[in-house]
Amino acid sequence: MWIKVLFLVAFVCHQAPAELLTPEFIENLREETPQGRIVSGWEARLGEHPHQVSLRITDWLGRLLGCGGSIINEEWVLTAAHCTAHYRLVTVYAGLTSISNAEYFSETSEWYNHPSYNAQQPGIVQQNDIALIKLQIPVTYSANLKRIQIHSSSDAFRDYDGLQVYASGWGRTWTEGSVPTELQWVYLRAISNTECNRLFGSIINENSICARYFNLTSQSVCQGDSGGPLVHRNDQDVPILIGVTSFVAGASSGGCHSGHPGGFVRPGPFLPWFEEITGVDFENLDEPEPTSTTTTTTTTTTTTTTPEPTTLPPNTTTSEITTTTTTTPEYSTTTPTPSPPTPEEEEDDDDSSEELSELLKRLEVKVKVKVRLSKYKTRNGTVQENVEELD
Repeated sequence: MWIKVLFLVAFVCHQAPAELLTPEFIENLREETPQGRIVSGWEARLGEHPHQVSLRITDWLGRLLGCGGSIINEEWVLTAAHCTAHYRLVTVYAGLTSISNAEYFSETSEWYNHPSYNAQQPGIVQQNDIALIKLQIPVTYSANLKRIQIHSSSDAFRDYDGLQVYASGWGRTWTEGSVPTELQWVYLRAISNTECNRLFGSIINENSICARYFNLTSQSVCQGDSGGPLVHRNDQDVPILIGVTSFVAGASSGGCHSGHPGGFVRPGPFLPWFEEITGVDFENLDEPEPTSTTTTTTTTTTTTTTPEPTTLPPNTTTSEITTTTTTTPEYSTTTPTPSPPTPEEEEDDDDSSEELSELLKRLEVKVKVKVRLSKYKTRNGTVQENVEELD
């Protein structure tokens, strides 16, 4: 009798789950009430998630899809491959909590899906769901717009089980129903790949990472778009990108607010591919950090020449955005800019010649000239100054 009981226990313990969860893209879910999308999350403050971008992606029929992404370099955004597969154009908004206050926007049709991702089947949840988007105009870092550091190759396969992480985004597709107007974020808790594989099966590989609710079952990655960031703060309290949002439990498995984990793609294992595509060594990336006054300076000095700081101005080159804050302060707009003194003018201070002094008194002339200075950078990188006389 005891032998039969032990055999039965061993048999049950080795059985796989009766039914695996069905993975599904976030934008394919249809919630009965939109409230569930933001429950237990928070509205983000401007500059709280400066790496977050909003992507508006146009297909060949003119329909729009909303996704998220992360700035990882002045010219590159990281997102999910299913956000770009079989699409025509991507508009990137950055330095924002809502589209209306974006510091930067640019359109691009250049992106790279990972070669192991089958772009012919974008509607099917796949492994290695990751893509790079090339910005046609580099971003200018500010207090509200910064890159995020990718976890290193040594941490690429780290077990984050039990650690607090967080996700951010604007919700589901742009064309399907309402979405929050302000950026949302939510705490999650990472789980082991072993646990996630038990729930989702073979879709989970070593390049995956999963996270579920932190302390309320309603907390979910549905607060963030596909392609958006999963972030962990390291021991130095530095935000580190450890995941790219890929999928959640499908409606048949209870949906994204059922308490089941969401699936993300780890960026660390793809660092060699990132460098191959971009030419950037993300493990040794050394880019200047913006000062706390960069945003204010940019706004003050560029309002006379461009409509918005770091946005896409008409008929300009990218170098305008990156140079205005450092060159403009050399000139004062309240007084005319005199020519540099010549050696002869400097020697006049000695008053050594009485005749010259008398001549200057007789020839004293009052001249009032208003000067307009405009400084811009040409396509070949040279600086040109125009001086115009106003009547």
